Amino acid sequence: MKKEITICLAGLVLAVSCILSGCSAKNTATPASFDASDYVRISEMTEAGDNPEAFAASYEPIKNFDSQLSVPTYIAQYDDTWFIVDCYHNRIIYSDTLGEPLTQWNIMTSDVTRPHTIASDGKVYIVDDTENNRIMVFEKVDGKFINTQIIRDVGSRPHYTVYDEDTDTFYVWSSTTGELFCLRHTEDSNRMYVTDIRKIDILDGVYVRSFSIIDGDIYFVSGVSDAGLPAKIYQCSLDDLQIKKEIDVPDALAGMVQITKIQKYYYITTSTDKSGDQNYATIIRTRSLENLISGKYEDIYSTYFVGGGTPYYISNAGDTYFLTEHRLSGHSIWSFEVNRNKIVNVKSLY
Repeated sequence: MKKEITICLAGLVLAVSCILSGCSAKNTATPASFDASDYVRISEMTEAGDNPEAFAASYEPIKNFDSQLSVPTYIAQYDDTWFIVDCYHNRIIYSDTLGEPLTQWNIMTSDVTRPHTIASDGKVYIVDDTENNRIMVFEKVDGKFINTQIIRDVGSRPHYTVYDEDTDTFYVWSSTTGELFCLRHTEDSNRMYVTDIRKIDILDGVYVRSFSIIDGDIYFVSGVSDAGLPAKIYQCSLDDLQIKKEIDVPDALAGMVQITKIQKYYYITTSTDKSGDQNYATIIRTRSLENLISGKYEDIYSTYFVGGGTPYYISNAGDTYFLTEHRLSGHSIWSFEVNRNKIVNVKSLY
């Protein structure tokens, strides 16, 4: 009896704690370890990957040689290193100091064509090489980033990559085939395996720029297609991409880039309208995605940023958020904070 009372009290304390702290339904269980016994595909080792220590000993990174960015799409910090995906310069650059001149950054790789994102679990760094339909795997050896592995034939134009700690899985999105590639490595090795290829058939042939994992579900932004399909956000099960909900979107927001949940709002960057016109590019936010179709959202692009460009991906490092954009001279990367749902400390970094 005493044991039952103790368990009940523990459960009550946890429930009250969740109410006070705003706990979500997110799965916090430790994901099952991967033993490489069941997989779809294994990575191809590069020449450097066969002996990365020997390669690193004779390899010296070179400095970035452009003073401006050309269509940056993503910025991230892993450990103490900052990375910028400089899409139209076909390279990824890195630095220990955010804000220093771009010519002081090092080149991680220029062996990519129109890359869009980078993700890391602290052991490997995954880059989507968009126009070459492949994934590049990097490892940090003696402080240098070495391309050790390649995975080819990753759908068509892999466009967005995320590492999800809850499932210990990298997810790479093929932007025009509706396929989600799942990548893992074992605990004692960095060798990458494609463990699953999940597909949402209705998005095959639709240009969808990204997805978001929110409270255990995966959300695909509205995309545009040659067939002119209705603009929708799809909320799906992460396990099998079964559609849970279809959310209608107005034509003006059809060409979405990304959905980011920050505190009580969904922030959405949009590149084009349904016809592909970039003059509709903007950033909006709403408390409910279902409110979009009725126009119940706040356009924040010109209020907090400059407006008039094409905003792309939003990322974060700690409590600071970062926005990449193009079509604006001198405004390629922004930082901002959100304090009690108010946007503050907006700065233009590059």
